[in-house]
Amino acid sequence: MVNLPEPGRRVVVRYILPTGQATDALGELLSADAATVVVDGKRGVERIPRGAIIAAKEVPPPPAPRRPREAPSTPAG
Repeated sequence: MVNLPEPGRRVVVRYILPTGQATDALGELLSADAATVVVDGKRGVERIPRGAIIAAKEVPPPPAPRRPREAPSTPAG
């Protein structure tokens, strides 16, 4: 069984889809019990069966958004 941090932490959870492909859920860990792990990420709330999880870990917060670069000014003329 994979160890998870406390709910409220940002995590990445790698799990196997029914097709056999692996995918990741990245976001806030909402809850985890013996049967299901719930992660709220960019794709929405994902409910992941514990048996499908192959790896999980806490990750740092996302980087701050970049400021848009200002367009170069053109001389009036």
